[in-house]
Amino acid sequence: MNEEAQMCLDEAREGMENSLSHLDREFQKIRAGKANPQMLEGIKIDYYGTMTPIEQTANINTPDPRQIVVQPWDKSILGEIEKAILNANLGFNPKNEGEVLRISIPQLTEERRIELVKKAKGEAENTRISIRNIRRSANDLAKSLEKDGLPEDESKKAQDNIQELTDEFIKKVDELLEAKEKDVMTV
Repeated sequence: MNEEAQMCLDEAREGMENSLSHLDREFQKIRAGKANPQMLEGIKIDYYGTMTPIEQTANINTPDPRQIVVQPWDKSILGEIEKAILNANLGFNPKNEGEVLRISIPQLTEERRIELVKKAKGEAENTRISIRNIRRSANDLAKSLEKDGLPEDESKKAQDNIQELTDEFIKKVDELLEAKEKDVMTV
């Protein structure tokens, strides 16, 4: 395979890997009933007039599978953190203990588990769409390289390799989804 066709394939692989990493991060936010500091990822608090990610203002840990403890480095923002967690609408009710916030992770109901699986399926489908869009862009690039002088058989080989890559990444998405479904549905 010539250099341009290989570059096309490498770009596609990088884009697909980024899509897969994004899916993995999104799945970590979908809780499966076990406490995980990443459940609070993405929450921003008003830290002296600047919207700041919660993980940059506090120590977040899980002393046991049913609890998250948020210990701010600056005790004066404890109320702000509590308000941000409540406003994030994650179904958590933090308990302010003066120095730390304790968040008990409630047991998931069957109905909530089904909702979370639907959410996971939606994220997986978005990732599949993203991967197929990357495939289309890479194929378009291979076709334009063919117009610019790349031999037809090289272009065809590149498109075949891009399809194999796409199939490989779609399979990884399906495997991640299956593992997440199993994780969410396990009581």
